[in-house]
Amino acid sequence: MCGIVGYTGFQDAYDIVINGLRRLEYRGYDSAGIVLENENKKLEVEKTKGKVEDLVSISEGLRGKAKIGMGHTRWATHGVPSDRNSHPHLSNNGKIAIVHNGIIENYDTIKTMLVEKGFTFKSETDTEVLVNLIQYFMELNPEIDFPTAVRYALNEVYGAYAITVLHEDYPGVLVVGRLGSPLAIGIGDKEYFIASDASPFVEFTKEAIYLEEGHMATISLETGVDIRTINENSKIEPEIQQLKLSLEQIEKGGYEHFMLKEIFEQPKSIHDTMRGRLLVGEGIIKMAGIWDHIEKFKNANRIIIIACGTSWHAGLIGEYLIEEYGRIPVEVEYASEFRYRNPIITDRDVVIAISQSGETADTMAALKLAKEKGAFIYGICNVVDSSIARITDAGSYTHAGPEIGVASTKAFTAQLTILTLIAFKLGKHNGNLGNADFMSLIAELDAIPKKVEDVLSSTHEQIQEIAKDFVNATNFLYLGRGYNYPAALEGALKLKEISYIHAEGYPAAEMKHGPIALIDENMPIVIIAPKKGHYDKIVSNVQEIKARKGKVIAVVNKGDRQVSEMADYVIEIPETSECFSPIVASVPLQLLAYYIAVYRGANVDQPRNLAKSVTVE
Repeated sequence: MCGIVGYTGFQDAYDIVINGLRRLEYRGYDSAGIVLENENKKLEVEKTKGKVEDLVSISEGLRGKAKIGMGHTRWATHGVPSDRNSHPHLSNNGKIAIVHNGIIENYDTIKTMLVEKGFTFKSETDTEVLVNLIQYFMELNPEIDFPTAVRYALNEVYGAYAITVLHEDYPGVLVVGRLGSPLAIGIGDKEYFIASDASPFVEFTKEAIYLEEGHMATISLETGVDIRTINENSKIEPEIQQLKLSLEQIEKGGYEHFMLKEIFEQPKSIHDTMRGRLLVGEGIIKMAGIWDHIEKFKNANRIIIIACGTSWHAGLIGEYLIEEYGRIPVEVEYASEFRYRNPIITDRDVVIAISQSGETADTMAALKLAKEKGAFIYGICNVVDSSIARITDAGSYTHAGPEIGVASTKAFTAQLTILTLIAFKLGKHNGNLGNADFMSLIAELDAIPKKVEDVLSSTHEQIQEIAKDFVNATNFLYLGRGYNYPAALEGALKLKEISYIHAEGYPAAEMKHGPIALIDENMPIVIIAPKKGHYDKIVSNVQEIKARKGKVIAVVNKGDRQVSEMADYVIEIPETSECFSPIVASVPLQLLAYYIAVYRGANVDQPRNLAKSVTVE
């Protein structure tokens, strides 16, 4: 959510910043802006509602004018998307510029104080309050320097932020800080990069510092990177990390959209997530994060899974898996609701947090509460050294690789893979999963990447044709039973995220308790109907739908006859155990959502109003 890019060095800052903003477009945004310190040490700002290319059209005159600058893509929180609410924001004296991700929760109180002191405001944003607060501290005590004024200001605000700040009177200096929103510093040869993640500077350097919670840094070519704590100004020795990200991973590789590329990467991402963990020949699952804390899991009163959006759907499937094979009670909670209902948490609970980015603000807040209550915290995320990875007691990385499309695809199936491994490992250790069953299941899990590959090759063109018939649909129902109920929820979410068609997922048995009233000849119903798991009941559901003239799109196993003969459209997937069917069945649902959205002319990689990493509550 929102994106920051900053640069100081010997290259043209305009090109670095603009290209960096293009790399961050996946995060979701509605406006963009840039500020440069020109050759006369003056700040020049251009910003606009719209896309980065709209910014380029009004700002190309800045090219070649500066070696230091910063840019921003904004996802609106305080104030509607508009030119004046776009970042960067300038202080009243015009000397300080800021870009900001996050929310300043006490901005109104500070704004009232500043107005009383004679400050005026051009925007509706909380960010403009922060930049003027920095000016206020510098004017209040002329003896303090620019970085100190930033630190004073940050100590007065509540909320979440990642900021980058420039000051005309401190040429060549960038000041950055973070609390709850990620920020990386790229270390080049006589140049430094700032970004919300490493993608904007990956081709220039493989060395990066990930700024820690509550830290700030002053960066210049003369003095390097000086990191301090925001609260106490204590000096911190930076930890430089080697980036594993490659330029090829964040490019489309010949696909029309990142989302399509990521759908087709799933055989590899699932395999990579299992690699080194699933050792079928040895009959073992190696997961140090579980094994090192096996007694915590074994003696847990319950496991609480907390997540948001797609990760919450993965958590629901995880509940089925862990309860069936591990025989440990599981509750699945929306992270956004968890801490607000005064939940009962004890030191006998294990909390599993699932997040693609590892930066989800609601999930982080829920984790902090669980940690305060003494629960053991386990993280499942895709981004190495993310905030959730750092706050948890242990965890497992999914190895899906960078996911650029806002609508999650390969991260979802990678999360399911991790949860399956956890369930099987706990079941084996607890004695609830016998050796023969365990060996059979892990052998079948090992075959899932190939089955996903088969689904992609056999259904891709067929789904393109099916999608054409539903371009003008206004509503969809998705139905599934057992393990496939959460898969139905996820299929519906994918469709509404990127095509803007209203879609709802339901347990198929619940159809009679309300949703059946919606079914007529204009209502498409996607029903997940594999042979394993409640098939006879699904057949009855399809009969009920057809009796009301609903249009059925059925996801069935190869060779299916009963459902296929009744359905209007049939998508075949390989047969597999019920516990693996959500992985295999989700793939055609992703493709269906993708192609309906493409044919509707939607921007599938950057759907409106959505952000990849939701770093505000």
